[in-house]
Amino acid sequence: MKHINIKKGLSLSLMLLLFFSTITLTTSAFGVDDIDPLVDVKVTFQVDRIRVFERIDLVGEPDLYVKVFINDDEFESPVWMNQKTVEDPGWYVTSNVPDDEECVKIVVQLWDWNFIFPDKTCDLSESSSSHEVTLFYNIKNGHWTGDDRRGDASGYGRLNGCDDGSHYKKDRDCEMWFTISQNDYDNDGIPYWEEEHIISTDPYVYDSDIDHDDDGIPTIWEYKWGYNPKKWDDHESLDPDVDGIENNEEYFLSEWVRSDPYRKDLFVELDYMGEGPNGETTIFPEGSKELLRDAYHKHNWMYHLDEGQIGPEDEPGGGEIIPFDNETDDRETNQIIDDYYFHNDPDNWRRGVFHYGVFLYRYHAVGGCALRTYAYQISSSWLSEKIIPKTDRKRDIVFASAYMHECGHTLGVFHFNTPGCDDQKGKYPWQKDFWIWRPYRSVMNYGYMYKIVDYSDGSRGQNDFNDWERMDFTHFQRTDFW
Repeated sequence: MKHINIKKGLSLSLMLLLFFSTITLTTSAFGVDDIDPLVDVKVTFQVDRIRVFERIDLVGEPDLYVKVFINDDEFESPVWMNQKTVEDPGWYVTSNVPDDEECVKIVVQLWDWNFIFPDKTCDLSESSSSHEVTLFYNIKNGHWTGDDRRGDASGYGRLNGCDDGSHYKKDRDCEMWFTISQNDYDNDGIPYWEEEHIISTDPYVYDSDIDHDDDGIPTIWEYKWGYNPKKWDDHESLDPDVDGIENNEEYFLSEWVRSDPYRKDLFVELDYMGEGPNGETTIFPEGSKELLRDAYHKHNWMYHLDEGQIGPEDEPGGGEIIPFDNETDDRETNQIIDDYYFHNDPDNWRRGVFHYGVFLYRYHAVGGCALRTYAYQISSSWLSEKIIPKTDRKRDIVFASAYMHECGHTLGVFHFNTPGCDDQKGKYPWQKDFWIWRPYRSVMNYGYMYKIVDYSDGSRGQNDFNDWERMDFTHFQRTDFW
């Protein structure tokens, strides 16, 4: 019988044990337990835009800053001084997260800095018990849930403090747009795990712009919004949020705006009449535009007012200057629509996307009116000369209220389906109908027009109407109305 050297045998066994242990550790670190074996995963939170809906400081505009907690890491932004709206702040934070843990907890807080008193939080949450937001980012699929999620009312990547029902309460309500992302080997914005195990694309190849299923929409958009990039979808007909903007248009517009196929987007093209020979001007105050954004955004209707910012640079859009006309009649308004909205192309793609609200100097009949299902006019001189001198309200409110009223007609609200709307016998307190429709607190009600910038929510009982819920975003696309 051959004798075995026990010491040598132990050494060999120990070497084999160390070898296989090394293989096991390596596999654990970079294969089986590592969700992305190609990179060391880092998660980035970026603030894209902030808006404050109400006055939260006694004097001046707020001084805002953001706190973000990514797992155990805390980050704090600089203070953006004296700004109600923070556009493109360019602030982001990146945290190295465990590669073997699927969920990353992110807490977001918005603060108002104060030199004398303690800083106060601003409301971003859909919860009535908290102002902060908690998100759970998944490094497998690159999506997040929690207090913001794909398909929620405020939109994916957008927070709205009014989602707790505080539209008409002082709750320091604000909105914030943000982006969460992670690094990946091919830099196509789709995590390794999602490519390898779910949508079966190549995690080594940049394929965001590839249209694998030939349905007109590239991989990255379909992945982001929950469609299978390798399964054909009829995006020319799909409109999950029923806002009249089909998926192919949502994708096209995403180059310029943050449209969302699951949250309503309202696009309005605005053109002006140029200056007259005696210095006559047609105006739409910047403050009025801000009031409109506040009103619509509180109710999660994203208001996109195009003055030349939306659409290809080589195509005419909003912001065009119409030659001055001291008084414009119906024939001339029809010509303006054909020349500056359609650009004499009846198949112009903007017809199915944009409502058209044009500012004239003076319309021959009234200060504002609907012209077609998709078009309306506002007479700047009428508001300046006949309305503003008779009211103690500010110019911004008068112009915004008139513009919102006429836009409401392109959303399908009229006297025949909403009796409190456009009631000629309900304009003034000495008229009976003024008191009948008093619960209907809407710009569509002549009793409130020029005084508020809001549609009604139907909460005031009998003789009130819920404009925010009843309005038809597809009405402006009708061709059988007028």
